[in-house]
Amino acid sequence: MTQHLSGGPVLVVTKNLDPAADLVVDELTARHVPVMRFDMGDFPLSISLSVEHAAAPWAGVLADEFRSVRLEEVRAVFYRRPRLPSVSDTIEEPHRSWANEQALAGLLGTLYALPVPWVNRPDVDGIASHKPGQLPVAAAHGLRTPRSLITTDPAVARKFCQDVSGPVICKPLMGGPLEYDNGRRTGVPTHMVDPDTIDDSVALTAHLFQEWIPKAHEVRLTVVGTDLFAAEIHAGSDAARVDWRSDYDALTYDTCQVPDDVRAGVLGWLDHFQLNFGAFDFAVTPSGDWVMFECNPSGEWSWIQNRTGLPIAAHIAELLARGRP
Repeated sequence: MTQHLSGGPVLVVTKNLDPAADLVVDELTARHVPVMRFDMGDFPLSISLSVEHAAAPWAGVLADEFRSVRLEEVRAVFYRRPRLPSVSDTIEEPHRSWANEQALAGLLGTLYALPVPWVNRPDVDGIASHKPGQLPVAAAHGLRTPRSLITTDPAVARKFCQDVSGPVICKPLMGGPLEYDNGRRTGVPTHMVDPDTIDDSVALTAHLFQEWIPKAHEVRLTVVGTDLFAAEIHAGSDAARVDWRSDYDALTYDTCQVPDDVRAGVLGWLDHFQLNFGAFDFAVTPSGDWVMFECNPSGEWSWIQNRTGLPIAAHIAELLARGRP
């Protein structure tokens, strides 16, 4: 029997197995906020949508076999990497791809039309996640950023290394692992560049080169609304000192305070992109300067909470619980 959720529910749109979403749902439950959690990949096979627009915003019902919500009552949406909608495999191509696109447009487009806070809207998140767009916005808001080059020209890459007159790293322009035929998945780590080894392979695709920033340690700065949670990351191996994601076992953590200029910069950065959440990566130099590398608008944070005790999930839940302005 379907249970109707009333009293301003929060939609939690995520995969079935997501520890970070679990933490947020637990916090919402502790606040007696009703939740409808679902994976868009189950739409339309086991999730139904019926909404109508007249003079007011869309009104109607989103339901699965256990719960239903009236969309005009939704107070906020928490969105974390769900699967895409998938219609019945009995529909043959090209109609199946077309129908999948219709399902996505119908469900996600309807949710976009809700006048509620998101953490975060995936369309805005997607724009903000591009590193070439991140760094100028960071600099415009007073944050220090590394000197960077994007190129497909090996000669330009070599000249950049000469001009920097110091160590240079190369890193991916976007996240995501390599997937091999045997099913093995591995990330592409940041690595130091020997200018003498730069060859014509640079011309095969876009490459991001940056000046090496000397580090006392790094900081993962998680921002929820206007609340900042800073965790120092101390590397205990050579690989982790170049890219801490390369060797999690070598990391130790501590909490720290955020300088006022950095606080103002990251809040301005998020406001520029109209985001309610961001996971920023900074290096802190031996002289104490904070240098921003990037922001992950849908970045992982649960492991930081588990390692440091920072109450990130509680603040996400509080933002969602406040709901409509």
